[in-house]
Amino acid sequence: MKKIVFIGAGSLVFTKNLVRDLLTFPALADSIIALVDIDEERLGFAKKTVEKIISAGGYPAKVEAHTDRTRALDGADGVVCTILAGSLDVWRKDIEIPKQYGVDINVGDTRGPSGIFRALRTIPVMLDICRDIERYCPQAVFLNYTNPMAMLCRAMQSETNVTVTGLCHSVQGTASMLARWIGAPKEEVTYLCAGINHQAFYLDFRWNGQDAYPLIREAVNHPDIYNEEQVRNEMFLHLDYYVTESSGHNSEYNAWFRKRPDLIEKYCTNGTGWNPGEYAYIIKGYEQRQGSWKEQMQRWMNEPVELKRGEEYAAYIFNATIGDGTLFKFNGNVRNHGLIDNLPDGCCVEVPVLASKRGLEPIHVGALPDQLAALTNISARCEEMAVEGALTGDPRKVFHAVCFDPLTSAVLSLAEIKSMVDEMFEANREYLPQFKHFKS
Repeated sequence: MKKIVFIGAGSLVFTKNLVRDLLTFPALADSIIALVDIDEERLGFAKKTVEKIISAGGYPAKVEAHTDRTRALDGADGVVCTILAGSLDVWRKDIEIPKQYGVDINVGDTRGPSGIFRALRTIPVMLDICRDIERYCPQAVFLNYTNPMAMLCRAMQSETNVTVTGLCHSVQGTASMLARWIGAPKEEVTYLCAGINHQAFYLDFRWNGQDAYPLIREAVNHPDIYNEEQVRNEMFLHLDYYVTESSGHNSEYNAWFRKRPDLIEKYCTNGTGWNPGEYAYIIKGYEQRQGSWKEQMQRWMNEPVELKRGEEYAAYIFNATIGDGTLFKFNGNVRNHGLIDNLPDGCCVEVPVLASKRGLEPIHVGALPDQLAALTNISARCEEMAVEGALTGDPRKVFHAVCFDPLTSAVLSLAEIKSMVDEMFEANREYLPQFKHFKS
């Protein structure tokens, strides 16, 4: 019997889907599912949801609910994290303050000024979780879904001994999208994908062993498909490789799409995908979910349980490492020690990783094409400075990280960036005790 801990179990969609997947593996069907959240109401709903899954599947699993994570972690074999550090009020300022300076942000949970300040708030929390894992379950495999993925994983992997990687469904999700575009069954598609989180690229994409990029290029020429992912399709047409994360997200990570109102209108407004690039999209979605999550939970409780396994990596990884040992290769976030030759040593990269009873073993990729290395190098180095600032409490490092963010530097002068960063520090004052002096 294995014990899997879900920290941030109040993230109800993740918890529901990951538990469903986990219990479909016979070696894990009798697991103890230990749910942790500081919100007792959401925790209670999460427990009811898991109990319903267990009952519908006839699984011998058991479920626990805890507000104290140390009790849940004791003796755990696996840990999943889906927390959000800080309330919507402070998260909102991450996006609204840059907007006052002319930096228009769509989601802001990954990099750039908003992603960096989210990292500053979240890194201390994640390190505390890792220290608890080191104390109560040092052999556990820790899978992180919390953003900003790269900066959090970089901090945890450099400062602790925990076996931890970060997971993002954009890799397999985009692969399925590309397969749909070319009419290929997704099980017949193979690929090599590497880079950094949300800016990983399919270096090789094949259908039944044949290069499928000519088919993708042909598909993108169709207006309906082009309009589905305008930013990403523009990047593909000019950079020659397809990027993993959605158009709205990617419009934030470079200088090409959001630095002027006319460009935002052209590339980030009229697309038909799930996230073309609307300003503050994530805040609007979060506000809507805040007001409707209880109703959603009631609907779930009245609906039949879907027991079919999904495509998230977590359950497959746990089955490989602590279950029946079936090997599983996935794209994970790990430090770059000899994995991508032309990205900074030690930065966080997203590369193929092999999960087995031996643990998690990243796979060497080699060099990215020059144009991709140039783009991702900037973001990776900004993330390195931001993490160093978070760990040392040095606001100057944070300022320099924001200075070189591609979108920010395309819009603002250095003096304007300094003023914006100082204002963001002030707005985050109560969340950043590691920074004794806020002026950058």
